[in-house]
Amino acid sequence: MTEPGTARQTYPALYAAEHGGFSVVPAAYVFLVDGDRVLLQLRANTGYYDEFWGASAAGHVEAGEPVTDAAVREASEELGIAIATEALEPLTTMHRTAPTGLAIDQRVDFFFACRSWADSPALQEAKAADLRWFDLGALPENTVHHERFVLDAWRDGSLAAITAFGF
Repeated sequence: MTEPGTARQTYPALYAAEHGGFSVVPAAYVFLVDGDRVLLQLRANTGYYDEFWGASAAGHVEAGEPVTDAAVREASEELGIAIATEALEPLTTMHRTAPTGLAIDQRVDFFFACRSWADSPALQEAKAADLRWFDLGALPENTVHHERFVLDAWRDGSLAAITAFGF
């Protein structure tokens, strides 16, 4: 038997019905870093920011999955590399939105830098057309907007632990 007050609780159905109209989509972003260089992939065939350079690996956190596990999984799926969760350096957590007001545009993004991994990064999926190292001070113009915000602020030493974008 569980001691009173120690069992984890869930929200009752009535509470959820009254308060559950807002949802946030979580995602994990991993920037592979080598000195002052960052590995970016050229997005393709996704319908979202195609032809823009983005994080080395990124993707949605699956239900029941810790964000660090999602980051490790995405790096494996997209780049064919193995990362230890201990190698993930938290950069910022970003609460992000778009002007549509739609639930799909309500996001929370967890950004990590990683300086050590096993194997050589190589594209594994058709949702990227290229993979290239860039100097942090010379990112391509067509870098995904909210990702560039993180990289620029990180490079400049002004990145806060919690950030907001699009509000």
